[in-house]
Amino acid sequence: MLSRHFLTMSYKKPMLEKWTALQRHSTPVQYGSAVLAAWLALSLWTLSPILHRHPFALFLAAVVVTARFFGLGPALLCSAVSTACLDFVVFSPRYSFALNTRDDVERLAVFLALAVLVGSLTRQKTLAELRAERTLREMAAIVEGSDDAIFSTSPDGIITSWNRGAERLYGYRAEEAVGSPVMILAPPERREEAERNRHVLNRGGSVESYQTERMRKDGTRVPVLLTVSPLRSREGKIVGASAIARDISVERRSEEAVRRSEKLATAGRLAASIAHEINNPLEAVLNLIYLARNDPRQAEQYLAMAEQEVGRVARLAQQTLGFVRDTASPGRMDAARIMDEVLQLYSRKLKDKQIRVTRRYRGSAQISGYAGEVRQLLANLLVNAVDAMDDGGSLHVRVTAGRQWSDRQEGIRMTLADNGNGIPRESLRRIFEPFYTTKQDEGTGLGLWVSRGIIQKHGGSIRVRSQVEGRYRGTVFSVFLPSGYAASRVA
Repeated sequence: MLSRHFLTMSYKKPMLEKWTALQRHSTPVQYGSAVLAAWLALSLWTLSPILHRHPFALFLAAVVVTARFFGLGPALLCSAVSTACLDFVVFSPRYSFALNTRDDVERLAVFLALAVLVGSLTRQKTLAELRAERTLREMAAIVEGSDDAIFSTSPDGIITSWNRGAERLYGYRAEEAVGSPVMILAPPERREEAERNRHVLNRGGSVESYQTERMRKDGTRVPVLLTVSPLRSREGKIVGASAIARDISVERRSEEAVRRSEKLATAGRLAASIAHEINNPLEAVLNLIYLARNDPRQAEQYLAMAEQEVGRVARLAQQTLGFVRDTASPGRMDAARIMDEVLQLYSRKLKDKQIRVTRRYRGSAQISGYAGEVRQLLANLLVNAVDAMDDGGSLHVRVTAGRQWSDRQEGIRMTLADNGNGIPRESLRRIFEPFYTTKQDEGTGLGLWVSRGIIQKHGGSIRVRSQVEGRYRGTVFSVFLPSGYAASRVA
């Protein structure tokens, strides 16, 4: 297996390299070895009755050996010396360089041409093998010295090679890991994922890089960026798989810190709207208490109305807390209800810009996930839509049961469509990048990046369409969240 070959070659010096080390000796040694090879061929021809009938094969073998281990120049010398030996010793009259027939001349010419050709081809093959071995040794050094965990497996999921990066990441020594099933690295809830990857690779498919979670020897879990590729033989047959796992714990902590910061920023942007929404019912409560004090006959009615206003304040406070309060585990929630809550929280902003909101809810909107994060997602999309529209704009909101376009998975689709300024084509490709914003100095450039992370965490997807001119100017964000998906702690 290729990966295993990389690792073993770093410990075993190839036999061919030992022989070719002779090339580093002086030129007399190389050319002297060429003459010695021709002399050995002549000696074998002289001493062996069987080989006596095949002088050409013996001397060609001498040329091949010389070319392989000492170079092309010594091989040409060996060809010349072999031709001289054939003329002087093998052909009649012996011990003379005189040739009796034209056939002998032709035979020597053909031998010399073949010897030069065979020597040249042998040397080219030797150089190619040396370059290949050097490349393999360099790749083996790269694999062994990499900070990433790199290992290979057989088609049935048995670990066959294990580099030092894998030892550091997973805690298993090479002698412990090699020969063990790759399932020892997968947490119990992700073993089906690992088995699915193995079947895909064994069928000749590919698995794109993705973020997942793996388990160390001590039982702790680590988030990794995993890349899995098939290993093929020269004939193209699948002989195993190679895996590269990169520890992304630091990146995860940084991203989580940024997400929390953006979440607090989102809550801060709500402050003005919430203050206004709370101020109105509080003023009403004060008025109702004043009326109750001065009109005892209707005091009960006024106090009941004051209680309703206080309840309204409590609901607003509860909805606001949803943006900054996390739950330990995902739960069932109603996406349509969350959409209404977000629209209610931003009702003042919508009213100030005289934006008409059209709602369309159809089918069950129950999904599994983190309600606070879904609120933040919808709030980010809503704020972007409001900021993009002029006064008197239109916002169409839809929450419907549906299926994922790629794998037909059941879930809900939430759509927000505005008739604002639209997003230029050159910016559309970058809107999900962190710190990229089209709002000049007003935006942080984190809202859509955080929103996409929330969607990916819930196993969903997001699509966007936008036009900057024409009758259908505006932007449409379509978010799909699966209904039965348990939100991952890693993805």
